[in-house]
Amino acid sequence: MTDVVVSTRSLTRTFGEKTAVDNLDLEIQTGQIYGFLGPNGCGKTTTIRMLTGLLTPSSGEVTVLGKSMPQAAEPLKSQIGYMTQIFSYYRDLTVRENLKFAAEIYGIPARSVKGRIEELLHTYDLTTNVDQLCGSLSGGQRQKLSLAATVIHRPKLLFLDEPTSAVDPETRRTFWEQLFDLVDEGATMIVSTHFMDEAERCHKLAILQNGAKKADGSPRQLMDNLQADVVEIEGPELRTVKHQLDGKPKVLSTAQIGSRLRVLVDKSEPQPVEMLRALLNTFSDLTLTQQRPNLEDVFVSATREQKA
Repeated sequence: MTDVVVSTRSLTRTFGEKTAVDNLDLEIQTGQIYGFLGPNGCGKTTTIRMLTGLLTPSSGEVTVLGKSMPQAAEPLKSQIGYMTQIFSYYRDLTVRENLKFAAEIYGIPARSVKGRIEELLHTYDLTTNVDQLCGSLSGGQRQKLSLAATVIHRPKLLFLDEPTSAVDPETRRTFWEQLFDLVDEGATMIVSTHFMDEAERCHKLAILQNGAKKADGSPRQLMDNLQADVVEIEGPELRTVKHQLDGKPKVLSTAQIGSRLRVLVDKSEPQPVEMLRALLNTFSDLTLTQQRPNLEDVFVSATREQKA
């Protein structure tokens, strides 16, 4: 086994005339949390379904844990965990009954099931919900149950498709701490998200749009390599200031954030602050300061070319 747990070459999936995933190249190392960042419909779920062997590529190659997909989907079932975007367990069964069912699906020996379930109930704080029907669980409790069932067989590789889209920020933060605990135990993960704060937690990530990879690397690498400078503007009439800048040469993006306007200026402009001052010379009482890029700036820059 090499350090590469997932590799794709020119991975493509079409549905009729629509290309959902377009010539995607990936290389994911063991022990990483690798993120797919992008809006709904950008190809995240389709990619995960091909990586897990649930969907056959239209063209290209997929290797997972050293084996070709989808041919090896069944042999690899015991080494892979897949947490779907929508809660996929039985709402008319209790927490314990759902975990027992998951244990049977993965062929866990009967003598080990009880101990493993008790371990997971404590790890994911489900001891008080053990006999509760899943249909009456909160969103956060369902998420905990889904993760517990996904890891019940101790998989080497986890696929988590927008796992925290329906939970509050505090629950989301706790969930990510649990993911890092799993990495510390030897797991590798692929997580899809459209939350910037989640993407920043990943070791590496790919930004997807319209099925194509627009950028990839660690969050810090992506921010350091951004081909734009960031300038924040404070002062009155920010909406008018924004409209004045929109569409101007070398102004890639403008977005208001509270009492500030955040502007991306093409890196080819040597004096971004001075250039903006010149464009806004009819406005008074404006303060312009250059800022460090964040991941949202990277995302906006990478995906600003929209399909017609």
